[in-house]
Amino acid sequence: MSKILIIDDEPSIVDNITFALQTEGFTTVSYTTGGNGFNAFKTERFDLIILDIGLPDMNGFDLAKQIRSSSQIPIIFLTARSTEIDRVVGLELGADDYVTKPFSPRELSARVKAILRRAGFNHRQETQQQNSNFVVNDEKKQISYHNQRIELSRTEYRLLNILLKSPGRVYSRNQLMDYAWEHSGVSLDRTVDTHIKTIRQKLKVIFPEYDPIVTHRGIGYALREDK
Repeated sequence: MSKILIIDDEPSIVDNITFALQTEGFTTVSYTTGGNGFNAFKTERFDLIILDIGLPDMNGFDLAKQIRSSSQIPIIFLTARSTEIDRVVGLELGADDYVTKPFSPRELSARVKAILRRAGFNHRQETQQQNSNFVVNDEKKQISYHNQRIELSRTEYRLLNILLKSPGRVYSRNQLMDYAWEHSGVSLDRTVDTHIKTIRQKLKVIFPEYDPIVTHRGIGYALREDK
């Protein structure tokens, strides 16, 4: 199920978009300010962002720049203006599409589906590059680091993959156990430490100068946001 982040401060527009997307089977999360929307983007996993240019706390173009500094997630801009310069600026910032208000929510929904298809997303599998150092192939259950494939066990793959989905987010040991083990109740949380240690060793063999995994003592682990 693809998850869409909507950032727009007009309740009626958000309601219409939400209804149209949820009718098509998408999960949606919405925020009325750029700051709250950006915080959600950093801590949750989304497949596409619908972003209004005219936000109350910041310009949508500026927010897009922040997002693009760490992610190639598809973005659709919404705007009340239709000038050529707005369109050009939006596309130069990496927007995947551009919709001028007023618009048909059903048309927007169709554009969302088209963009996700072009991006290679579907409801079950995806092949994606999270950042310049790691590349994840979910179909083959493989992860590469600095252009070298890492030999990972199934559990190691699941642990590293979930860290890669949200750089900077701190996962507790219990959360990582839930994600990585089919029956997490039979595993001790120290098992997570052992697997993380093994993953670190494998990454160090490829690139010894840098440790991309951060230990938060007494809490859990996170992937460094600076990649």
